[in-house]
Formats: sequence, C-alpha cells, structure tokens
Amino acid sequence: MKSINLAPPPPPSAHRGWKLVDATMRRHGREPYALIEALHTAQSSFGYLDKEAMTYVAHSLHVPLSQVYGVATFYHFFNLKPQGKHTCVVCMGTACYIKGGQQILEAVEHTCQVKAGETTPDGKVSLLTARCLGSCGLAPALVMDGEVMGKQEKEAVLAKVEEWRSHES
Repeated sequence: MKSINLAPPPPPSAHRGWKLVDATMRRHGREPYALIEALHTAQSSFGYLDKEAMTYVAHSLHVPLSQVYGVATFYHFFNLKPQGKHTCVVCMGTACYIKGGQQILEAVEHTCQVKAGETTPDGKVSLLTARCLGSCGLAPALVMDGEVMGKQEKEAVLAKVEEWRSHES
C-alpha cells in the first residue's frame, strides 16, 4: 500500500505574502473550509489571484484546483488579474441599471477605452461591475476606490475618472 504525503507543499517563493497565506490555512487546520479565507489572504498579499496562488492553496488544503478556480470566479470580490491603481465598480442591479448605471458604465468604458473587467494599459484604472451593491436606495451606486457613492451622475463619475487618469503615479 502506498503512503500519502499530507504535508503541505513549500511556498512558491520567499515572498512574505506566502507566510501570511500559510498562517491563515494553518490557523484553520488546513481544512477545505478555509478555502475562501485563504484566497482572501492571498489576494490581500498579492493584489489578485494568479494560477500560482490558486495552485498553492489547492495543494495545501487538499482540494481540487477546479474547486479553487470555481470559488475564485464565482465570488465577485476575487480578481484573477492585476488591478489598476484605482477601481471603479458600477452596480448593475435593477434599481441602479434603471436609474443610469448602464449609461455610466458605457461612458467610463468609452472614456478609458476598456470594457468592464479590464484595466487601462497604463494600470491606472480598473473598471468593474457588480450584480448588486445592496444600496438600491442610492441608485445609481458605484464603489470608487473602496468608497460607496450613491445617486451618481455620469458627469461626476467621468470627472473623477479623468482626475485619476491625469495624475502621474
């Protein structure tokens, strides 16, 4: 009978972020239920979830890579690509859509020359959408650099995006 090695794999590199990810998984006994928490820590450490991070978490928690990828793509707060310095998340829930969310999204896409889910080539702005922010009374709502902003008008959003784009970084 062949023995199974249940020891966790070594981290992919000496980067400090791997120690944080490993500590998170260790704190939860390296059980599969720690998957979302481990992915949160990896994203916080590296800015997004790449194949290397997902593979390490999958091997460490003894879950299939397909399950890790499924979780990472199901939840909107996980990013599989590097994000821009600034983020603009446009709510596309029913209330926000009806009150102008779609027009705001299209205007930002046109101004930045990107589609939702993309980052400008200069890395300054990521444009994202959310199914619902749960702020229907503030429609149309956006999250700009982590701040929920309600009752937004296209012109104000475009002015903020232009401000982001014009600053050297």
